Amino acid sequence: MIGIVNYGAGNIFSLTSALQRLNLDYGMINTEADLEKYSHIIIPGVGHAAAAMKKLEQTGLVNALKSLKKPVLGICVGMQLLTQHSEEGDVKLMNIFPLRTKLFDKQQNIKIPHMGWNNVEFKNNLLFEGVDNQTQFYFVHSYFIEYNPIFDIATANYGIRFSAAIQKDNFYALQFHPEKSGAAGERLLKNFSTIKQ
Repeated sequence: MIGIVNYGAGNIFSLTSALQRLNLDYGMINTEADLEKYSHIIIPGVGHAAAAMKKLEQTGLVNALKSLKKPVLGICVGMQLLTQHSEEGDVKLMNIFPLRTKLFDKQQNIKIPHMGWNNVEFKNNLLFEGVDNQTQFYFVHSYFIEYNPIFDIATANYGIRFSAAIQKDNFYALQFHPEKSGAAGERLLKNFSTIKQ
């Protein structure tokens, strides 16, 4: 059963709609005690990283989330919260991944935010099982996670090569929105739900 971290910074409706289409049971995590009820945890997120981190800290869930041994999936800003630092608000984040979240370079002559469908190239990973390489997923973001071959399981290009998905132990994260990416995105959510602890 999937638990969604409810800290007021996520587009919960799109995510819950996708989980309903997949017939996956889910519930909301509001307190540390709620974490025990679920086998898989999703940290959603839209908006500003510093504001999202502040909201997450106010829940008192940060240390509990960092110590989890069950599968955790961060989506979009939820992914960025798992990194060390974001240029958005110059804020320290959860530091599960020793990576930095940076603003796209306006000098690259690209539109910011990066919004729309983009090809994703991925490594062999349980999360992408049954998905064709170079499949397009839906992105909406102005900040990106710096590419790192240690944690990177998928990349995309938008003026620069950046991390579209990362993994460290039981922590997974996606910069794109699987819940808005059609059948391929739903396959990723289904795959996440089957990852063993």
